[in-house]
Amino acid sequence: MDEAPKKVQPVFIHPIEEAFARILNFYGVEWQYEPRTFPLEWDENGNVIEAFKPDFYLPQQDLYVELTTLRPKLVRHKNRKLRRIKELYPEVNVKLFKRRELRNMMLRFGMIEEAERIFGTAAQEKD
Repeated sequence: MDEAPKKVQPVFIHPIEEAFARILNFYGVEWQYEPRTFPLEWDENGNVIEAFKPDFYLPQQDLYVELTTLRPKLVRHKNRKLRRIKELYPEVNVKLFKRRELRNMMLRFGMIEEAERIFGTAAQEKD
């Protein structure tokens, strides 16, 4: 008997990514982890000197998702990269989920421990 191949779980960079993947899996949402890198800036020789790799791609929604647990004042750099993606790749849809949005989503799905880890003083000191 042939068994269906098991999906290999990627090694996530941040625990919030793993929690988000669990929510997607629970609802049967197809996803890919960091499948594409978008060049944003090049040097005079055409070498990429700045790029952006969104955390997830949801193929059924044709949507890239970037998650951040950074404090609001540190999100400015990430927002700049997202604006640059929209300039260079207008056909690409990217959604940024910030700390508060992620926490609220986790609470809504009963992931209280995960929500506590990304919100509050201890979590902010790690970022």
